[in-house]
Amino acid sequence: MRRLQLFFICLLILAFTSSCAHMTGFGKTSPTLDRILKNGELVVGTAGNMPPLNMTSKNGDIFGLEIDIARYFAGGMGVDLKLVKKPFSELLPALEAGEVDMVLSGMTITPERNLKVAFVGPHIVSGKAFLTKYKHIVSIEDAAELNLPKMRFAALESSTSEMLVKQLMPKAQLFPTKNYDEAVAMVLQDKVDALVADYQICVVSLLRHPDQGLVSVITPFTYEPLGIALPANDPHLVNWVTNFLNTLQDSDKLDELRARWIMDGSWLKDLP
Repeated sequence: MRRLQLFFICLLILAFTSSCAHMTGFGKTSPTLDRILKNGELVVGTAGNMPPLNMTSKNGDIFGLEIDIARYFAGGMGVDLKLVKKPFSELLPALEAGEVDMVLSGMTITPERNLKVAFVGPHIVSGKAFLTKYKHIVSIEDAAELNLPKMRFAALESSTSEMLVKQLMPKAQLFPTKNYDEAVAMVLQDKVDALVADYQICVVSLLRHPDQGLVSVITPFTYEPLGIALPANDPHLVNWVTNFLNTLQDSDKLDELRARWIMDGSWLKDLP
């Protein structure tokens, strides 16, 4: 019965993607879809440095869980995929300016962001974690114990991690970083006491630096639904992405991607 269900779900995906590949006339209802089909490419913005969601290989190729999702979207539209790599803080401005069609970059769906752009998802649910050398930090369950002037935290600029430090640990020292490589290096060099980031980022850092005495644990402070950011003025595009993402979820494709990129670390060898 399970195999029969998967067979019919796969047929639905094929039917959906086939019909999308031959879509015409979107200009009346969807300016973004019209542009995508006219240009023959889906332009996706990503930071390219948030493993295992999106990252850059030794050869300069961008890959990861979210990049695979983007490829499914492009395939469903019958167009090529173009990836635009930008610092995390510049991604939403690029979306609002029409420089990219969507953003897939470990972005938490927040009310503040949702006032400016639309979101579909979550495609994965995470939570904040500490990456640190100090075991006592990861065992703390009350943020008040970390809210001390002597505490030093690194967090990605313009991220919900930065917001978390500002809101829960306002007395602590905050060091915003442009990317996670810079932030992890600060932890390794003892320039900060801990990095605050999504749990997946911290787990990958543990795998990449197994002999550096790093520890991490998900905090009890947050719930982080990661979503796909889309233009605010395009309900048809939002509807398309929602339906396609639901199809990927119901066909177990998303579960397969999560297992491949989060549970299996074989891709680590491709990182610089």
